[in-house]
Amino acid sequence: METTEIEVRTGGHEVVRDLTGDCEEFLSSVGAADGLLNVWVPHATAGIAVIETGAGSDDDLLAALHDLLPADDRWRHKHGSKGHGRDHVLPALVPPSTTVPVVGGRLALGTWQSICLVDTNVDNHTRKVRLSYLS
Repeated sequence: METTEIEVRTGGHEVVRDLTGDCEEFLSSVGAADGLLNVWVPHATAGIAVIETGAGSDDDLLAALHDLLPADDRWRHKHGSKGHGRDHVLPALVPPSTTVPVVGGRLALGTWQSICLVDTNVDNHTRKVRLSYLS
């Protein structure tokens, strides 16, 4: 198994950040052939999604999360910015990991699929993401 950890700067706003290029670069650096890539975010307030980006789907995902998990005072988890408790519920809806097949050294994603970090926590501006390739 080959593994690395990358740092992703998310800034002070909610974000869907495309990690596909980072994943492809990692696979190239380890000389990947056929196997599996696991993408893991070791944080209690972020997740990994496989979605289309660039055509509005990333913004639609954030809007849907706002509808499901409003940033208001209803949450019992109270520390941090207003509504931060919702960020701790996010990984139940957007899991902290995904595994993608690798075929011939390339991600076996569909035409419009991208691997994305989903982060609604405006209090944490930097995230770590673990990439692990198993052949």
